[in-house]
Amino acid sequence: MIPTPYYIVYEDRLRANLRKLKDVSERAGLKIIMAFKANALWKTFPIIKEYFSASTASSLNEMKLSLEFLGDEVHAYCPVYTDATFPEFLEGCTHITFNSLAQFEKYYPKIKAHNAKEGARKVSAGLRVNPHCSVIETDIYNPCKPGSRFGENADKLRDGLPEGIEGLHFHALCESSSQDLEEVLKAFEADYGHLLPHVKWLNMGGGHLITRKDYDTDHLISIIKGLHERYPNLEIIIEPGSAFTWQTGDLVTEVLDVVEDAGIRTAIIDASFACHMPDCLEMPYKPAIAEALPDEGGATRNEGRGMANAGYHYRLGGNSCLSGDFVDGWRFGQPIQPGERLTLLDMNHYTTVKTNMFNGIQHPSIWLQPSEGEPVLLREYTYDDYRRRMD
Repeated sequence: MIPTPYYIVYEDRLRANLRKLKDVSERAGLKIIMAFKANALWKTFPIIKEYFSASTASSLNEMKLSLEFLGDEVHAYCPVYTDATFPEFLEGCTHITFNSLAQFEKYYPKIKAHNAKEGARKVSAGLRVNPHCSVIETDIYNPCKPGSRFGENADKLRDGLPEGIEGLHFHALCESSSQDLEEVLKAFEADYGHLLPHVKWLNMGGGHLITRKDYDTDHLISIIKGLHERYPNLEIIIEPGSAFTWQTGDLVTEVLDVVEDAGIRTAIIDASFACHMPDCLEMPYKPAIAEALPDEGGATRNEGRGMANAGYHYRLGGNSCLSGDFVDGWRFGQPIQPGERLTLLDMNHYTTVKTNMFNGIQHPSIWLQPSEGEPVLLREYTYDDYRRRMD
């Protein structure tokens, strides 16, 4: 029994996702690159590298991680670059996308000088644009909501692109469908289609949840093939994050106590939503629990057996002192007792990359379940990890 709490990643599930993404890539003529913002667990990169080796980076740290453990084709996008960091991006990246014309005009001379050097690896400059098409309901994840700071507006590009811009980039999705992409693409082409014959590549960002069971991959492939027909000059790129590691790992916890107030029972676990699963509070997102009954609406009060939503209803409480460190709405077939283990499903993407050490609470250990054999420990955290963060 591995001591709780711990994350565990399953190699078989990861490979299944990678095979599906590879198949779509080859059938559609689509370049798929990995977004580290969803998962940067580099000890699993040897598996990923068998299928994909290009990445997208939004920081020097992500760029360096790719160069060290995944591959040397790195597409960078940052809302802003700085004089201190840009030279490193220039040396480490193959593509650099700018958020505004002002940023492009400031740094393109450096790209031009770099590309003129004999033997230098060429860097392709791109510009992010805003299609102003919102298909995401949760504002915190919606890059196209009014007032967005992401991407240049169409009214500044009516007469074309400045010399040196070789690609366009937009990002408008979040765990979205191919139908959502089709809607956004129509809005994008309406405003920016006149620019596409004059660039080399189009990056349609992340949020394409291709590995979800109900995702229509044939529809996506038809969309990409349509783009190739309309713009044969373009390399089409997407950079999904969640799709790589969707439903490939869990977080196993133990119930330490059960408390009750106002008819609401809370099972307090040895992990924290605030520290270890922040998307559950931000999104908000309620993970499935392997040991719970099927979800029938997420009631939080304790109706007994034989009533509507029959079962024993609990909220799960984290082990931090944040009042809001809880999530509502699970049902169990019998009362929960301290000492029971609960398996929170689909806890590989947007978990370990977003953890924090609020309250000094220890991170869960991280394990890999290989296709064959026993689980392998990838990382265990100690007091020194907390102390060094405060050093």
